[in-house]
Amino acid sequence: MLFCDPIYLFCLLPVTGVMYWRAVAKGRCERTVPILLLGSAIFYCTWSWRFFLVLLGSAVVNYWVGQRCLRGNGGKVWLWFGVSFDLLLLGYFKYFNFFIENCNALLGTQWTFAKIILPLGISFYTFQQIAYVVDCYQHLAQPCCFSKYLLFVTFFPQLVAGPIVHYQEMVPQFGSQKTVDWDTMYHGLWVFLFGLFKKVVIADQLAFCVNAFWKDVSRLQFLGAWGASLGYTMQLYFDFSGYADMAIGSGLLFGIRLPENFNSPYQALNIQDFWRRWHMTLSAWLKRYVYIPLGGNRCSFARACTNLFLTFLIGGIWHGAAWTFVIWGALHGAAAALHRVWKKIGCSCTPALGWLLTFSFVNFAWIFFRAPNLPAARSLLQKMFSPPLSADLLNECLYTVLLKCIGPSSITTAIFFAMIISAAAIAWLMPNTKQLCRLLQPHLLLSIIFASILLYTTFLHLQMSTIDFLYWQF
Repeated sequence: MLFCDPIYLFCLLPVTGVMYWRAVAKGRCERTVPILLLGSAIFYCTWSWRFFLVLLGSAVVNYWVGQRCLRGNGGKVWLWFGVSFDLLLLGYFKYFNFFIENCNALLGTQWTFAKIILPLGISFYTFQQIAYVVDCYQHLAQPCCFSKYLLFVTFFPQLVAGPIVHYQEMVPQFGSQKTVDWDTMYHGLWVFLFGLFKKVVIADQLAFCVNAFWKDVSRLQFLGAWGASLGYTMQLYFDFSGYADMAIGSGLLFGIRLPENFNSPYQALNIQDFWRRWHMTLSAWLKRYVYIPLGGNRCSFARACTNLFLTFLIGGIWHGAAWTFVIWGALHGAAAALHRVWKKIGCSCTPALGWLLTFSFVNFAWIFFRAPNLPAARSLLQKMFSPPLSADLLNECLYTVLLKCIGPSSITTAIFFAMIISAAAIAWLMPNTKQLCRLLQPHLLLSIIFASILLYTTFLHLQMSTIDFLYWQF
């Protein structure tokens, strides 16, 4: 069930919300947790009830392990058991096929197994539960009943693609509402609307053309290759940030605050700044549970750079079971380590040059993130950095950009490039969702006009929005 699915928009979300706030209004706050659990179960089971049982089993084991860590008896044994269980579960579903494929390639074997389906959101809820077990071992978490823990794991606004939340910031919010919070709901509607607009009007419209370009990169020429690259860069930004907005907005409709996950990352002036703005909860998780345990910067400079590289490499592997993701993580790790060296020796550059270098690198690295395999990535890069002669470029501009159509969508390449430029202008120059909400809140008339335009444009495209969120595959 997509957040932009009419069943979610007009059934699950409003019905759950009415039941939730009705219970609050009647002073039955103890009912709010079961109501949200029921909504979360329905949300996930519309995809697969069998994998919902996997999710439940994972929650039971981690809760049990966490309780034993909190008691302090044999805590380190339980810590390793819990973390190992989570990693083995994730490894089996996400990396087993990848492991077998590479064994066959290296050893010349022909092992065949039934293809394992990746459970929706397993990467996210596994990371959340690893953090829970570690925090219990360090006695940073407080005991709670199983129902609240289960809601922490299954809370449907952020279940399948984040933000990655922590036990300590979520559990105290469950069942804590005493009165109907209209202000928070109003703010949540605005955030949700902005996210819906990003997904339906920008990301999904770009996706029709981006997918057509990526279907066969070998047929692309210079401009088409850049269109495939830049188009995906903008699609991914508005798709994932749109999801994050809708997740945060859905949470606010229940008076529950989820952490911010985006802060205009394409405006970043260096790679460190980019990762403080992009997928902020994942960056914080990797820093706290990978980089610091590896030694962080409490060691030699060379070792700190190595730790930084390894952290990003693990982040790349977390995103997917393919060598393209390994390379993507390694590229960002190398860039982060190089930036640290750059700062160490006292070098600097102008903000404009820093932004250009950062965005160019991020766009380059996204090619490996999107490519179905390494040959496709290599082919696209060759086309991008093999400009034609001036006469050929003129012909390509006249034919490819002005006349050629992309598949059945009948959207010309010229319109596609105009869409990319428009999306880039929004990402680079416009305030983000948080800033827009702050600007519009004091102006009622302006808010109504702006909301009307967003709603009209969004629902005009809503029936065509059938494309999954990109981060659901992780």
